Formats: sequence, C-alpha cells, structure tokens
Amino acid sequence: MSPERILVTGGTGFIGSHVVPLLRTASATPDGPALRLLTHRRPGPDAPGGDLETVHGDLADPASLHGVCEGVTTVLHLAARIGGTPEECRTVNEEGTRALLDEAARAGVHRIVQLGTAAVYGDGPHRGEREGRIPETPVSPTSETRLAGERLVLAAGGTVVRPYLVYGEGDTWVVPGLVQLLRRLPHWVDGAGARLSLISAPVLAHALTELTLAPQEPTPPEGRVLHAAHPDPVTLRDLITTVCESLDLPLPTGEITLNEALHRLDTHGPAARRPLALVTVDRWYDTGTLWSLLNTDPGPPFTETFKECAPWYRRALTDAR
Repeated sequence: MSPERILVTGGTGFIGSHVVPLLRTASATPDGPALRLLTHRRPGPDAPGGDLETVHGDLADPASLHGVCEGVTTVLHLAARIGGTPEECRTVNEEGTRALLDEAARAGVHRIVQLGTAAVYGDGPHRGEREGRIPETPVSPTSETRLAGERLVLAAGGTVVRPYLVYGEGDTWVVPGLVQLLRRLPHWVDGAGARLSLISAPVLAHALTELTLAPQEPTPPEGRVLHAAHPDPVTLRDLITTVCESLDLPLPTGEITLNEALHRLDTHGPAARRPLALVTVDRWYDTGTLWSLLNTDPGPPFTETFKECAPWYRRALTDAR
C-alpha cells in the first residue's frame, strides 16, 4: 500500500462528487495514494475502482473525529455548512474545522487543502484583485464562519481555494437561484453589465485534485489563498442569455433600475433581495496565481461550456417544480 493517504471531507457534496472520482482514478495507479472518505449522513461511494476506505465522522461532533487522520498525509477539506442558524454554521465551519485540524496535527498530516469561498470578501465591488489585496468583510453567518475556518487552515500552513460562483452538475444554488430570480424579476437590471467570476465544477475539481496530488513540500509557517475562476469574467447579460437560451427559458424584457428591482422583490420577503445582490455588482478576481501553479487548463469560457451541463439542469429544474 502507498505511504500516501488522503482524507476527504465533503466527498459526497457538490464539488466532492466531482473530485472523488478523479482521486479514485489516481488511487488505482500502481503508485497512487490510498483514499479515506469521511462520511456523515450520506453513504460513500462503493469501494471497487480504487483503494477507498470510508470512516464515519461528523464535523458537528468533535469526538467522532478522533482517529480519522491516523496514517493520513493530506487532508482535502471540502465540507461546509451552507445556511442554518449562526450557531449551526459556527459548529461545523469553525469548530468542526478546528477539531479536524487538531486531529491532523496529532497524526502528523503534511498538507491541508480546503475549499473556501470568495463570499468572505463581502459585497464588493471587486474588480480583478489578487489574493491578499481585498478586505475580508463577510455579510452572512455562513460566510463569517467559513472565513473563521479558513483562517484556522491558513494558520496551520494549509492552502485555501476560493471560487466565487460554481456551476455544473449538482449545483443547487447558482443557476437554480438565477432562474428563480428571473421568474420573479423578468427584466434587465441596470443594463446587466456587472462582471462575475465563474468556474465549472469539473474544472474546479481538477484544480483541487492537482493541488492535493502535487509532490509534497515542507509545510510553510503560513498558508496561502488561491482564487479559482475562469480567467475571463462573465457579464451578467451573457450569463443570463446563455442560461436562458440553453434551458429554453424566455429572455428578460425591458430595462429597470436596481432600486426598482429591489422594490419589486420586497413583495417576496427580505431574503429575495440576496440573489440579486450577488450578481448585480462586479465580483471578479485575478486567478493568475492558481493557473500558474497547475497543469489543469481553465478550458473554454462559460458561454461555451454551459451547454454541456444544460441537460442536467433541465432535469433538475423540472424535478424541483
């Protein structure tokens, strides 16, 4: 058995479901790493096809994590609590991460890679800033506690990968949220000129996998943040047009101001404003550092690649009705 062993948290989630098959392929090679999947509620993938071990543990229950890092050389931390009360988010995203890192330190883990989020930067605008150049001002309990967890990983010398909007098979937030917004507000808002950073789930998975499998380096005293997105930001108009045309949805009609849009959304309750705020202000980031480190190619832009996952979205949106 290989001396390299990778522990994956969140392996059955949105991004994890794209990452684990790649790691299993690597595991099946003669010198590939052994894999250990931390499972919580959902069962892990079947074992055939690679050396995949599953262990039960709950980030909300630190005692259940005892021993999960034994023999592990790398932790790929994909799990996070999205939504819920502030205490629920803190229990998983901050205290759960703290407990996991304590286990990793006790077991002598050499490398930690965490999937973070650019939402920790707050509402923007952000226009092409590099890592370390943007104040971290999260505006929700999810983002606040995820930032707290990320800082723990960075203090342990880990790598935090921060995408903004991620699309692809398994997405329950970005495109479904946009479609719901368009049903409530079928108009162009302020010209729809905001530019946004997007990355497909498969490309993000390849990037995370490559970082996880890279040759081991001495653990630095402080970690690093890497922005993850396609190098070319997407305008809101191109995002909406591509989604609508690919999913056979009507395009917005007419132009309204942002204030008019917010006023109309108020009839759906305070939470209805948030999806609009996420896409009507520039939020795009310099990703040159990430792509300079990897052989993974960011691939074609969103306007070309979205068509590949459109059939999945059609089925998912139909089932959600």
